[in-house]
Amino acid sequence: MHIVVVGLNYRTAPVEVRERFTFAEKDLPEALKQLKSTKSVLEGVIVATCNRTEIYVVVDRLHMCGYFIRSFMEQWFDIKREEFTQHLYIYEDEQAIEHLFRVTCSLDSMVIGETQILGQVRSAFLKSQEEKATGTWFNMLFKQAVTLGKRVHSETSIGESAVSVSYAAVELGKRIFGTFKDKKVLILGAGKMSELTVKHLYSNGAAEVIVANRTRARAEELARKFRGTPCDISEAMERLHEADIVISSTGADDYVLNPAQVKESMKKRPSRPLFMIDIAVPRDIDPEVGEVSNVFLYDIDDLEGIVESNMEMRRTEAAKIESMIEEEMDAFHQWLKTLGVRPVIRALQDKSNSIHEETLESLFNKLPELDDRQRKVIRRLTKSIVNQMMHDPINRIKEMSGGKHGGEALDYFTQIFALESLIEDNEQGADSKALSNADPSEMESLVKSEDQPADQKSVRVSLAPAAL
Repeated sequence: MHIVVVGLNYRTAPVEVRERFTFAEKDLPEALKQLKSTKSVLEGVIVATCNRTEIYVVVDRLHMCGYFIRSFMEQWFDIKREEFTQHLYIYEDEQAIEHLFRVTCSLDSMVIGETQILGQVRSAFLKSQEEKATGTWFNMLFKQAVTLGKRVHSETSIGESAVSVSYAAVELGKRIFGTFKDKKVLILGAGKMSELTVKHLYSNGAAEVIVANRTRARAEELARKFRGTPCDISEAMERLHEADIVISSTGADDYVLNPAQVKESMKKRPSRPLFMIDIAVPRDIDPEVGEVSNVFLYDIDDLEGIVESNMEMRRTEAAKIESMIEEEMDAFHQWLKTLGVRPVIRALQDKSNSIHEETLESLFNKLPELDDRQRKVIRRLTKSIVNQMMHDPINRIKEMSGGKHGGEALDYFTQIFALESLIEDNEQGADSKALSNADPSEMESLVKSEDQPADQKSVRVSLAPAAL
């Protein structure tokens, strides 16, 4: 079994490419279903943000898996692979695990130390789990990655001196205007990114903020928090001429603002420049708007490097995080090494329990005069004997399975106790179990059993270094 990630991000693809590879939230269940049905794919998680689209998979073989994932992308987005292959990166096994850890720790973000990506990865994992697209490996790996991300932000200073994308947008506005005093700002969209943007604007002295959203109730909710003025999108178009700054971050599939709308608005304010920042992916503002006279349009890619002054301290903290990542990778590999011993131990326990029950049944049939109390005493004492006999062998095989010749040790152990057929029966039973029994409350807390069966044939495997 192998772990692979295929993706594109702000480093490998410009926004005009990234916006073509976004997954609408409503489409994720079907996308995960199709991904899971892709050849060789056993588990899958899709992480899609404004700066990256990444597909994480557990596959039963590395050969051709990149081809299969590209085929999935080609079919889902209806884009020929020749148009996007050059923007993709593919990481396998060790590199894939390290990449996920770096992503959740925000070391791979456009703005190092931002916290949004941690929540986005967590949500992506929970959605995949909800859609039964994950199993033993990803239930452990993503839980570990999210926990690491939380540790990083609580135990280091990586998140100090706020430098999120919304912060960068406001900083860019300050470079243009110098100050937000007496400036009127129009926010298009009332999501989390917009809320952070409004927060930064008010802390920097913005005189008035107009919050526009397709759902007016959401616009009113956000406007109340910051003493802003709510309106819907159509009303915002009519008030566009009032704004000095427009920051857009909606979840629209198409452009919210086009050149004709902006040209008409500029007629009412011929001598005043209009500063626009589009931090949405897909973009909200038609790029041709930037050609309109006296309009200055920037997209999310223009924000890279805008907060360099706050980054040096974060780079120092990043060195500490690299060590934390190494520790977590070692921990995951140790878990993988012992993963194969679980079905063996379970088979041994099942076999010992079966022998114990058969022996007791035979004994009780021969001694029918025994009362319930006597039977309980005998059952308890004989069970104690079985457990004590099993204790040392189980501990020894746990230790040996994590060693250099762990696979051989497991095979010998299995043969000595004649467990082959029982292990096979248990694995077939695990494959037939429905993952729909998962408790949603457990998913929300990320306290999922790492033993939850996956749709894979066997878990007695480890990552193959030769595949790197």
